[in-house]
Amino acid sequence: MTKATRTLAFVTIFAATPVLAMDAEIDADADGMYSYPELQTAMPEMTEDQFIVMDVNGDGLLDETEVAAATEAGLLPATEG
Repeated sequence: MTKATRTLAFVTIFAATPVLAMDAEIDADADGMYSYPELQTAMPEMTEDQFIVMDVNGDGLLDETEVAAATEAGLLPATEG
């Protein structure tokens, strides 16, 4: 799967997904970051490959900067505000 195809898949999948914000409902262990299992619980359609694309530093967690970058790139839904 090419990067462009993955990006298109993200946009398609998350277009109808409820707004995502760094919040306690998703961050089950309250560490301030999202793991793949935490995000998949909130968004069951997310694949591990999609998560890996957003996990820029490859640590297996999405921090606030990675979530913001993924949101700006259209890979995660924008927050209300």
